[in-house]
Amino acid sequence: MGMLDGKVAIITGGGRGVGAEIAKHMAAAGAKILVNDPGVGGGGEGGGDAAPAQDIVNQIKAAGGEASANFGSVTSYEDCLGMVEQARDELGGCHIVCNPAGILRDRMFHKMDPQDWQDVIDVHLTGHYNINRAAINLFREQEYGRMIMVSSTSGVLGNIGQANYGAAKMGIVALCKIVAMENGNKGITANALLPSADTRMTRSVPTPKDPDAAAIRDERLTRSRADAIAPLAVFLASEGASYVNGQVFHQRAAELTLYGSMQPVRMVHKEGGWTPESIAEIAMPSLSNGFPKLGDSRNMHAGMPMV
Repeated sequence: MGMLDGKVAIITGGGRGVGAEIAKHMAAAGAKILVNDPGVGGGGEGGGDAAPAQDIVNQIKAAGGEASANFGSVTSYEDCLGMVEQARDELGGCHIVCNPAGILRDRMFHKMDPQDWQDVIDVHLTGHYNINRAAINLFREQEYGRMIMVSSTSGVLGNIGQANYGAAKMGIVALCKIVAMENGNKGITANALLPSADTRMTRSVPTPKDPDAAAIRDERLTRSRADAIAPLAVFLASEGASYVNGQVFHQRAAELTLYGSMQPVRMVHKEGGWTPESIAEIAMPSLSNGFPKLGDSRNMHAGMPMV
């Protein structure tokens, strides 16, 4: 018996990269898979290429599984409703939504075109709203559902040149936590993955100018295979993961990391309230001792305890 026997999963962006590996691993665990991929480039250009989604469907079927292809866009709520309908009509239901679909339009903020901002927000953040909103009422009716949202360390930690992507990915964490709070009593879980993997998207990020930093980046990408992300997604999609809800996990190769919530760090109080002058003289010097250091996702795990 597979961990996902009897379940049907929608995997967006399932034709390539992390999405394709999750689709194949969930199928191997017994799920029927709707493989969604609109066939666009890594920056969202083009579209209409049926080959990526169909290729993964063919691989799943060749391995003895069941799958159907879908070519809609997560930027369209109507397309997402269609994905849920197709999963029910062709595969017999819908129990799992996993949304790795994504694009990159990296620019320094002062050079970022409004369209590059909007398109990335539309695919990542609005895309997560669309596909999960399309499925949520079915999940509530059947009192079972697994939402596996895909965020990024660029959102929770930051990354130079990715203001649009990072803003969307941080928004996904907030969306995940609130949906988890609202629906946990209905047998529904929502969790977020922060995947680090060697894919066409990560390979498109500019190489650091510093040779040592570039070498570290290449080494990390080489050992961060996309298929290492899939086992966590399979587990979170299972009935056995009912106690895991509203959590954020980073996965890179064999490293599986739990991220904490943003919490208050330090507070100061002044009887009668604050003035700009007293904030400058008293509050900010005291609070500054607790300022988190700015850093990017490439340096995230230094000094972290391992179990």
